[in-house]
Amino acid sequence: MARLTAVRADAVLVQAAIAGALSFAHLHDLAAAAGQDGWKAWAYPVSVDLLLVAAWHRLRTGGAKASAWCWFLVALVASLGANVATAGLLDLNDVPAWLRILVAGWPAVAFLGGTLLAHGTRALPEAPKAPEAETTGRPETEDPAAPTAPEPPTAPAPVPASVPPALVALARKVADEHRTRTGTAIDTSTLRARLGVPMPLAEAIATHLT
Repeated sequence: MARLTAVRADAVLVQAAIAGALSFAHLHDLAAAAGQDGWKAWAYPVSVDLLLVAAWHRLRTGGAKASAWCWFLVALVASLGANVATAGLLDLNDVPAWLRILVAGWPAVAFLGGTLLAHGTRALPEAPKAPEAETTGRPETEDPAAPTAPEPPTAPAPVPASVPPALVALARKVADEHRTRTGTAIDTSTLRARLGVPMPLAEAIATHLT
């Protein structure tokens, strides 16, 4: 399997080398016929092939697809045009003026295309979106983890200025029964429970029992 893949790869490389050499020769011949003799005739096919490669590279890796396709087609038309023109459809000994103008202006076009492809802006990756805040039914300023403020303590009941004598007598009787039964003095909490009065009133009564 690996050998078969290598054979296929070699065949593609050979085919690419043949096509490149023929296209290179046709572009050289056309440039020479248009008056670009010497080293200039050899520079034209290099310029076309470099623009073609730069456009293909931008199509594979860049983000400006429309611009890359435009320059790829320009380079492809230049290469195919030279192949067709040198195939006997054009008299290389009598090149028309418009073709001489195109050949003479090609270096500026190739330089512009290569610069735009090599130094053009590429598409930047999109910034990740911030996760949307979940709605919890609370106002945005309210922190659900913040402790709630304690309720203000209720004001104690006012202590009466004087205790009715009858209530003092009843409390004394209850205190005596408690001492007889338990052998100890009655405390304020027990007195409040036995009389069924508020704690401030029970404390006032206890002062009359001492």
